[in-house]
Amino acid sequence: MYLSILILPFLGSVVTGLMGRKVGVTGSHIITITCLIFSSLLASVAFYEVGICGSPVSIKLISWIDSENLNISWEFLFDSLTVSMFIPVLYISTLIHLFSVNYMSEDPHNQRFFSYLSLFTFFMLILVSGANYFVLFVGWEGIGVASYLLINFWWTRIQANKSAILALTMNRVGDMGLSISFFAIFALFGSLDYATVFNLAPFMNETAITVIGLLLLMGAMAKSAQIPLHSWLPGSMEGPTPVSALIHAATLVTAGLYLLVRSSPILEYSPTALLVITLIGSTTAFVAALCGLVQNDIKRIIAFSTISQLGYMVLAVGLSKYDVSLFHVINHAFFKALLFLSAGSVIHSMADQQDIRRLGGLIKFLPFTYTIMLIGSLSLLATPWLTGFYSKDLIIELGYAQYGFSGLYAYILGSVTAGLTAFYSFRLISLTFLTYPNAKKIDYLNSHEASLSVIIPLSILAIFSILFGYVFSDLFVGMGSDFLQNSIYIKPDHITLIEAEFSLPIIMKLLPAIFSLLGSVISIYLYNKTPEFLISLNDSKFNKIENDKNKEKKSILLANKIYTFLNSKFLFDIIYNEYFISKGLKLGYIISKFLDKGLIERIGPYGLSNVFKNTGKNIAKLDTGVVTTYSLYICLGFLCLLFLVFSPMFLKNTLMVETERLFIIYFVSLILIFNYSKQV
Repeated sequence: MYLSILILPFLGSVVTGLMGRKVGVTGSHIITITCLIFSSLLASVAFYEVGICGSPVSIKLISWIDSENLNISWEFLFDSLTVSMFIPVLYISTLIHLFSVNYMSEDPHNQRFFSYLSLFTFFMLILVSGANYFVLFVGWEGIGVASYLLINFWWTRIQANKSAILALTMNRVGDMGLSISFFAIFALFGSLDYATVFNLAPFMNETAITVIGLLLLMGAMAKSAQIPLHSWLPGSMEGPTPVSALIHAATLVTAGLYLLVRSSPILEYSPTALLVITLIGSTTAFVAALCGLVQNDIKRIIAFSTISQLGYMVLAVGLSKYDVSLFHVINHAFFKALLFLSAGSVIHSMADQQDIRRLGGLIKFLPFTYTIMLIGSLSLLATPWLTGFYSKDLIIELGYAQYGFSGLYAYILGSVTAGLTAFYSFRLISLTFLTYPNAKKIDYLNSHEASLSVIIPLSILAIFSILFGYVFSDLFVGMGSDFLQNSIYIKPDHITLIEAEFSLPIIMKLLPAIFSLLGSVISIYLYNKTPEFLISLNDSKFNKIENDKNKEKKSILLANKIYTFLNSKFLFDIIYNEYFISKGLKLGYIISKFLDKGLIERIGPYGLSNVFKNTGKNIAKLDTGVVTTYSLYICLGFLCLLFLVFSPMFLKNTLMVETERLFIIYFVSLILIFNYSKQV
């Protein structure tokens, strides 16, 4: 049963991809969705057996690598962490497949699209179920390739090509760190199996553990889009909307978080690594929220929201709250998929218009989509008693409960980020649904709610976004819950859940909610109620006296610079292009021109063959048939013989050995002969 969870998506992908013309478009839909439905049902049974009943399962198939001390097997581990990840991956993937039936109905390459989606799901399942780091790495690389194929699905678009290449190459940076971490783990522990590595971790050198932890973080930073390896994620919006939903909700970006949560027994013994993780996660959440304030593409706003929420998850890992981080991964998957699919519904009904400044007034045309997006946004804002509330607010409270620098840093940035998230979420809703209509009249006349294949996934995701956190909060993060006891490890002195629940001042608990309420109210007020007031206010200010006018111009100029800075995403792309990409291309040119075609060609096989060939030609030229030339050879040979005979008398006080002396003699003679033959 457990292997069937992995095999069914792969089977659907292979049949649809290789036999797409025979099964047809409808057949590809039926095959892939049916396989994923059965896989989801089996995952639900596994969740009950393994997670709730506490019966982890390990399945060893065959030996993969057996070389002296390195023994790696195709082995799969189904513990509570694995089956917990199965739920969002399979449920959301199934719903996205169902959503794509209508969304991609006019695309001529449906079979290829559904094959890629199922393949993406399969590799993610391999990643989360592997029992050692090598099997995890197979899934890790597989989702990287599948993400490239899906982002670049519309391969005739230049921007899609660029975005896919950016995503793949930036993830190579993280993969490099992850690969080095595997070598370090094997060098230190002598194995790559989870059981061996995690049992030996308490007895190892803390410095070595810190290095391994930071290398694992490097891999997670690229996959989970943490600063400074985050700039590929907004660009991945160039793919179809179902691809964006799958990448941002359940598969690619959650892989880095899974790696960190799975490696909790290693990270727990490195305070330095935990500190770095906390700082990176907090900074990522804050910076991404600032960038999201000024974005105008409906999908890019949600993409920066994803980066911000990933920062919360990484922040929770740095606070040693792996269970809370996992819970937020699952909660976030449901409401983020809901947001992306509802945004796709808006785009699909409005002639593929994605700029929220060219939308507006859609509440009367798309009331169901408005309701669904409002539910997803409220859950994203951690509105009390919705799914996001039970993990996001708890992460912020746990930061304050640490009573340290890193915890306070995380609490402050997390609370401010909550207010910024509320602002840009309601900015999106206001400019899309509530303000004056700004699109073409024909678009409004042709707008309509989607079909049943879209309404069903959105409704199911909305139910999960409302109820999942409330139903499962005690199981995942409840005090005394042993649900994840066989999957993660938290040192006793890192447990601060009781402190966060009972000892924090009430104002500290309410501060994130206050910021969220304040941000949402300000956003609705600015973008829905008072647009004319703001315009008239700006116009009236220029009618003041000259000094006030100069001050106002300076303030407007400063505001424009801040807006440009945020809209350019903190200039990360410019820094990469100017100082990394261009320098790398120049270095590559130098290496190709002077090293590859110069030094290596002269010394390597090509150069060596040329030396032998030219030497043979030069030696052949010595046979000239001229008597005077032969007499010259005889004279040179006679001189060399004399030198060899009498040289010990002249060199007896030197340190030159006989072999070196002979080598010099013959080398000089050879040069003389070559020069003479060339002249001839």
